[in-house]
Amino acid sequence: MAVAVFVAVYVLIATEWVHRVAAALGGAVVMLLIGATDAEHAFFSEDAGIDWNVIFLLLGMMLIVAVLKRTGIFEYVAIWAARRARGRPYRLMVLLVVTTGFLSAWLDNVTTVLLIAPVTILVCRRLGLPVVPYLIAEVMACNIGGAATLIGDPPNIMIGSRANLSFNDFLLHMTPVVIVLMIVFILMSRVMFRKAFTHDPERAASVMELDPREAIKDVRLLVISGVVILAVMTCFVLHTWLHLEPSVVAVSGGLLLLGVSRLDPGDVVKDVEWETLAFFTGLFVMVGAMVRIGVIGDLGEAAAEATGDNLLATAMTLVFGSVVPSAIIDNIPFVASVSPIVSEIVASAGGTEEAGTLWWAFALGADLGGNATIIASSANVVVIGIAERSGHPISFWQFSRYGLVVTAVTATVAAAYVWLRYFALA
Repeated sequence: MAVAVFVAVYVLIATEWVHRVAAALGGAVVMLLIGATDAEHAFFSEDAGIDWNVIFLLLGMMLIVAVLKRTGIFEYVAIWAARRARGRPYRLMVLLVVTTGFLSAWLDNVTTVLLIAPVTILVCRRLGLPVVPYLIAEVMACNIGGAATLIGDPPNIMIGSRANLSFNDFLLHMTPVVIVLMIVFILMSRVMFRKAFTHDPERAASVMELDPREAIKDVRLLVISGVVILAVMTCFVLHTWLHLEPSVVAVSGGLLLLGVSRLDPGDVVKDVEWETLAFFTGLFVMVGAMVRIGVIGDLGEAAAEATGDNLLATAMTLVFGSVVPSAIIDNIPFVASVSPIVSEIVASAGGTEEAGTLWWAFALGADLGGNATIIASSANVVVIGIAERSGHPISFWQFSRYGLVVTAVTATVAAAYVWLRYFALA
């Protein structure tokens, strides 16, 4: 029954017969009513319930962005980016994609898209460009770039903790392949989004005449916001040493900035993406129910058993086998369920370097699967919400027709990297 409910909700989201928030919350209610989960698991379980760390991380960063947008800094960056690209659409996309990919390696993916998406919408409007292709390209670059470091994506943090992998381990083993994947994605973007690259010389010329400094509306608030954001980002990078969850850092920063900004709190909170938070809540309850009844764990065990003692086959299975479930559900609960299985396989193989390749295969598959559908990663859901509120809705299939292609190509490149690494070690 739980699987049937999950599939039904997924169909409703994919077909857009009902709004995705109503579908997710309705599915969560049904999961509770049929006993697939209960209040204790849904609201208090770390593995099979609402991930409050994600919810409050989102809320804190949304508050920061809501205050920051009142300074005019997004308009400033939009004009700067348009001038830097000299109004050329593809050059602009490359600039935004590279910036997003770089930031996502050092910040949480959600934080990155919350900062970049408003800038993208503004610069596209300035140049008369379609907003949707640029937002889709950015969030995909965000998911790829986030795989580069330990702190770039929540699944990486979970894998690092389970496998005892350091920040430098991720830099050494994941960053090189992510750079290659980013180059591949930039080249793919030139073909996939070619219809969006219509150059308007008049608009470009008018943008080149603008002075970015005139966009700043409140210098005092900008300075205060800059100090708070710098402190928040520093704490994000050092959160493992400070023993502070990113959610605590984000919500503390958001509330602090709201308090010292002298703005009307009621006006600021109107800009929080409440629909996105509600969607996540429903999704977490549904996926948590699937974790609790063992569906996700069974899928992982079946994949492991299918490959037996063949480490290379297991590595390939982890790359492609992680992509599929990560495309259907958020990759965080999937990694939480399957990482113990990977740990057992690595340990049974003697913990050799060849066996250690399984962790990189697993991380790449889980991260890259986040590009397949709008609900496959937290960053996707946030961007969809921002796009809808700004009057540029992105449908499930509009996203997936690009996402499935990007996922297939990048997963193949990742599998080739894992294959070469395995044989180099062997």
